[in-house]
Amino acid sequence: MDWLTGKIFCFFMVVTRLGAFFFTAPVFSWRVLTEQTKAAIAVVLSVFFSALLPCPPQPAGLQPLVCLTLLAQEALYGLCLGIVAYCLFTVVRLAGQFIEQQMGLTMAQVLDPFSGDESNPIGVILEILFILLLFSTNSHHLLLQIMARSFDRYPLGQPPDIGALTESIFLAGSHMFLLALQMSAPMLAAFLLLMIVLAFMARVAPEANVLFLSLPLRVGMGLLMIGFFIPYLKDYLDQMTEWLNRLLPF
Repeated sequence: MDWLTGKIFCFFMVVTRLGAFFFTAPVFSWRVLTEQTKAAIAVVLSVFFSALLPCPPQPAGLQPLVCLTLLAQEALYGLCLGIVAYCLFTVVRLAGQFIEQQMGLTMAQVLDPFSGDESNPIGVILEILFILLLFSTNSHHLLLQIMARSFDRYPLGQPPDIGALTESIFLAGSHMFLLALQMSAPMLAAFLLLMIVLAFMARVAPEANVLFLSLPLRVGMGLLMIGFFIPYLKDYLDQMTEWLNRLLPF
């Protein structure tokens, strides 16, 4: 294989990993971004990375089976890294869903501007605020740093470490629920206290319609608690960076 052919194949390997990462990673996988925009970003970044990365040793000829195997390896790397990043990014929306259940808004639906589907309002609001914070602090560059570090940890053409990648995905999935519960724990405790107060009122004043009073109280207290909760999104942004460094197999 000559130098030019090797560089071209190196570019295709890089664009395969980046394309798979964009397919699952937050921000880049949003439907609000057109397919042409995603493809243009992937191609531009692939040209940049392939120009800097050394070409992996290739056999003398381009055997189709070998090429497909190498491209499949790169797609596997990108998918796994994107899934880990997506799990940690979804913590904010999942915490919002926990709060919605306590507020009694599980049946409420609004249009998600990123995915184009209907979703729960509190989760969408918190996710929008978190995304604005992400871009305002240039933390979205962290996703590009993940890809740059992946080429150092897993050079082009290196066989994948299935055990490490699988462990990262399972750990990210389990920590997603754990971090969401930790994030929403103060508000869940406040709702528990409210339920205790309402139960006490129902025993003290049976003639009062506690069920009728509970819904506006839960919604009002939920909105109040969310107002106190919003400033702490910055703390989770720093925590997400730390967890990405822990969970990604680097």
